[in-house]
Amino acid sequence: MAVTFEDIKQAREAIADATILTPTVRATRLSMHLGVDLYLKLENLQHTNAFKARGALNKLLTLDDNQRKNGVIACSAGNHAQGVAYHAQRLGIPTTIVMPEGTPFNKIKKTEDFGAKVVLYGSQFEKSLEETMRLAEKDNLTFVHPFDDDAVIAGQGTLGLEMMEQQPDLEAIVVPIGGGGLIAGVATAVKGVNPDIEVIGAQAESYAAIKQQVDGFNGPLGGSTLAEGIAVKEPSKSNLEVIKKLVSRVEIANENEIECAIFDLLSDEKLVAEGAAGAGLAVINKNLDYFKGKKVGLVVCGGNIDSRTLSTLILRGLVRDGRITRLTFEIDDTPGQLSDISRIIGESGANVVEVIHQRMMQTVSLKRAELEVVIEARDKQHVGEIVTTLRDAGFTVHTDNEV
Repeated sequence: MAVTFEDIKQAREAIADATILTPTVRATRLSMHLGVDLYLKLENLQHTNAFKARGALNKLLTLDDNQRKNGVIACSAGNHAQGVAYHAQRLGIPTTIVMPEGTPFNKIKKTEDFGAKVVLYGSQFEKSLEETMRLAEKDNLTFVHPFDDDAVIAGQGTLGLEMMEQQPDLEAIVVPIGGGGLIAGVATAVKGVNPDIEVIGAQAESYAAIKQQVDGFNGPLGGSTLAEGIAVKEPSKSNLEVIKKLVSRVEIANENEIECAIFDLLSDEKLVAEGAAGAGLAVINKNLDYFKGKKVGLVVCGGNIDSRTLSTLILRGLVRDGRITRLTFEIDDTPGQLSDISRIIGESGANVVEVIHQRMMQTVSLKRAELEVVIEARDKQHVGEIVTTLRDAGFTVHTDNEV
């Protein structure tokens, strides 16, 4: 039986005391840049930094005394694992989390810090899930599904009720889709308040399983993605039926678009968001004709992005914006050349980040040398001004997009 609006209202009352009423804030800079009146539901501020804590808690509150005593089990390498472990620890419920082998150590540790027993099994999620179900039956544990469970879906839907109270005149809401539990809950909630509001789903192109079912998209499924939180090949059939009924459209974003969106959230709004949230903003950005002039809500569903991935993403974003650029010179192998180049760059208001000077590789003539200088500038226009000044000074210089 599908989750109802009443189910979500009851879930909100049940979990209110132990979840954070996250804000829905206007994204001022992004709104200006995109031409969309954009509002962000900041679930990256929720317990364990993701919306998953809502559904996990609502499910745990439905357990009877015997089920609580025996404990629960879940299969997840990310946000669902931490959401279940966090609230189960609070409620004194023993917890086992099955994670695929190769799960990053920091995710294992964060889950164990909440008191959960972590079992590593299988190289793929499907194998991990098989072991989860075996352990559930063997040890009489209650399985907490990440998206195909009515109590979980109702819990996730509570954020939709909050959005409608915080911004009642929203015209559209963009929700990331993996297994479909979040969007099924949110769509049921917001349509229960305003039947005319549009709900738009956002998927990573490499895991566009819902898009396949709804629109006949025939791209391949699988592979590496920044949006690992929505990397689901087989969404719930019941959630799919809700999506077909209540969701206006489902759009997809590729990896480059998701990466740029995460950078924009960080650069423009100073928000750390994971790939799933980036997919939502990317969908808005690539469908601006559809969203322009509308008051749009976006569920920033989580902020659990790996720190090393984030650092690389930031550097790539700075390169993309022209704020970090590599200049390549072919210079005479005589004293003072590097000094003159550094002086010109410094006087132009840029900063030298890295220098590579080589004369051994046979890409230049014997009496010349190749020089690579990585600089930090204000933007692409500033880089162009620096290059012009260097060329006027007699240097042969190229930027990456010229080489």
